[in-house]
Amino acid sequence: MLSLISLEFRKLLASRSARIALLVCALLPFLWSFAPRLNEILRVDLVSGWQLPAVSIGVAVQFLMPLFIAVTVAEMIGAEVAQGTLAPLLLRPVSRTRVIVGKLVVALFFPLLLVAATLLGSLVAGIPHGYGEFRGGTGLGPGLFQGVGMLSPSGALSEVLRGGLLTWVMLMPVAALSLFFGVLLLGTSAAALATLATLSVLRLMVVFPEGLQRVLLTSYLNLYVTQGSLTQALVLLFIYTLGFSLMAIFAFDRRDL
Repeated sequence: MLSLISLEFRKLLASRSARIALLVCALLPFLWSFAPRLNEILRVDLVSGWQLPAVSIGVAVQFLMPLFIAVTVAEMIGAEVAQGTLAPLLLRPVSRTRVIVGKLVVALFFPLLLVAATLLGSLVAGIPHGYGEFRGGTGLGPGLFQGVGMLSPSGALSEVLRGGLLTWVMLMPVAALSLFFGVLLLGTSAAALATLATLSVLRLMVVFPEGLQRVLLTSYLNLYVTQGSLTQALVLLFIYTLGFSLMAIFAFDRRDL
């Protein structure tokens, strides 16, 4: 199983889509670091490099990261179907379930790679702003950018890491959904469009009663800044991830490839 996962990771990192996504996530923070109208547009006046990760994640997570995930994960199935390499893989003495689970594990970790690239780029881009103690917040903890007083470097780092992990968790269902559509549609473009269309429709359901909002996936795409109890949100995201994952496995086991 580990060999399959390792193979899928190598194929992922060799794809142009993944490389472009990681490069963009790493370089965009440099734009926000020196953007002259950042305070005017986002109401953020950077006083510390610790604040840049929240700005970078906040901008990228609304569209860019879901787009990168939808395309790259869908390509894990679509590209192999187009190149004719998936069918020969299934002729080997390896069960279909193990093949799709290997792809699933890599797909679920891809959002973590994007978040890590974003955080790394942000911390490098934020060097001119400094990383000492400052008054305010990182944008990922209590009080958001206003903070609740003086914040130490260790406290800021803790908030940034927490925000990064929560961003990964909230993007995992998107990766699982994209893999499911990849198996169902056997095409990169169609699967990516289906994933993005599903997210868009869920966002449009904001006009429905509040009770429905609490169970929508898109209601938790700001989890990285959520304070207080996270139990309900984490349980719901786990259910979405597990559900989409099982659907992908079930569809792959029965799909005519």
